[in-house]
Amino acid sequence: MTMLSVRGLSISFGGVQALNDVSFDVEAGEIIGIIGPNGAGKTTLLNTISGLTRASAGKVSLDGAPISGLRPPRIASLGLGRTFQMSQLFPGMTVLENVMSGLHRKMRAGAFAAAFRTPSMREEEQATAEKAWEALRYVGMERFAHHPGTALSFGQQRVIEIARTLIGEPKLVLLDEPAVGLSVNRVAELDRLLRRIRDEKGVTLIMIEHVVRLVMGVCDRVLVLNYGVKIAEGKPEEVVADPQVIEAYLGSEFDAKRLAS
Repeated sequence: MTMLSVRGLSISFGGVQALNDVSFDVEAGEIIGIIGPNGAGKTTLLNTISGLTRASAGKVSLDGAPISGLRPPRIASLGLGRTFQMSQLFPGMTVLENVMSGLHRKMRAGAFAAAFRTPSMREEEQATAEKAWEALRYVGMERFAHHPGTALSFGQQRVIEIARTLIGEPKLVLLDEPAVGLSVNRVAELDRLLRRIRDEKGVTLIMIEHVVRLVMGVCDRVLVLNYGVKIAEGKPEEVVADPQVIEAYLGSEFDAKRLAS
């Protein structure tokens, strides 16, 4: 079953073609990797899918329903989660509070209830805190719950952002370089976490990543962009052997063979 469909997506900024007629489908339960050199259009692609950037041409559908032109909160309410290239944790908030903020759009209590701390508001807040604890335990970060979110290492903050995304129970999550700042051991842990999210929670994942070994290990298929154009798509071992990908991104045939081994 097709979870996400992207057709003919194009966008330009000041005469620069950031995306040019990009099309692909993502099946439910897949982990898709997006790779390519800096400036290839990878983050622009995620921004366009999630509604942060308006495409000049093309369309995006989620579960068969068009989402092109919808505002990001509306797209999020349809089941799309997102993490970003740079840390998006809120200063002055604990890790637990940051994760709780992932359910803010779903909270029913209005301004009056929030201002006067009504029983319904307190009950909802308690339920949200319990879900946040559950999300932190799931990603193995519960010991940091009461730490200031921005005091954690950059790599740890990325994992907290994944927990904040999961609390909203998305069906599709876009991850922008989740392995940035992680050690080799932490990358291996992230590999296992992403598989668990897919296998246990049934979440479909699309991931931009420069740690190619992570992409090779965890992704079912890989999409390669270069100068806003899709130059390859297929299984990881097929993509790293593609001459265009070697020339544009991997650097040498030796590197490609080493990564595929």
